[in-house]
Amino acid sequence: MILIASSNKDPAGTNIANQILSHYPFKIANRTFQENPIYDAEINDNQIRLVTLKEETINAQTLPDYFSNLSLIVFVSRHSSASGTPTLSVHTPGNFTAAELGGIAHTVSVAPATAMQTTLKALKHYQEELDLNFAVSYECTHHGPSLNVPTMFAELGSSPRQWTDTKAAEAVAHAAMQAVTAFQVPRGAAVLGIGGTHYNQRFTQMALNDEAVFSHMIPKYVVQHVTAELLIHCRERTLEKVTHVILDWKGIQSQDKPKLLAALQEAALPYMRA
Repeated sequence: MILIASSNKDPAGTNIANQILSHYPFKIANRTFQENPIYDAEINDNQIRLVTLKEETINAQTLPDYFSNLSLIVFVSRHSSASGTPTLSVHTPGNFTAAELGGIAHTVSVAPATAMQTTLKALKHYQEELDLNFAVSYECTHHGPSLNVPTMFAELGSSPRQWTDTKAAEAVAHAAMQAVTAFQVPRGAAVLGIGGTHYNQRFTQMALNDEAVFSHMIPKYVVQHVTAELLIHCRERTLEKVTHVILDWKGIQSQDKPKLLAALQEAALPYMRA
């Protein structure tokens, strides 16, 4: 079963969930979850359930405990940034270091790389089709929860003005559903991305152009903390087989490069420079 989750505390998540219910054949179930309705659908032989949480999605660490046979979790949620740039984004959750915003320290979720790329490409498609003045981007792995189930966030940001934008929410809804309805056990390979900013446009363009399918992305500000153990953890916490690492070489500080290359060698991970 595939689970889509939003939060009562999140206006963007509620907006996106409403768009999903408006455009796809979900039926209300005869039971509730956290005092909120449950909706079910079957599309392309995938059993899909939509639920609403009473807590923030980043704190949904125990969510998988309430459902069985989960193959994928998609959180639809708001995205916040200091710049307030209108953005449609996708990423997998988890913490490379301390758990400051939910999840478990030094633990990342299982990344569904193919599903994230599908979402990214669909976000770009609907951004153009709906004529939205929004950026489309991958985000690096960050915040909670840290789950043992393949998990991703499809987000609408980056300020309250965008969170209530119905047309932008529709774009995120369609993108999430495109990934969900196409989801299957992956046969392809994935790569880890290291370097660059939180919104890595180099990796985003590579994925949009089918040059790479990215799993976990580690930004420049985390590279100093990268060890062989962390790299192996990210490789193991990827749904697809990770074949190598792509380095945003110019987006890595010079003083961090020797330690990073040593960690890659210790982890036996081949790499290439973007």
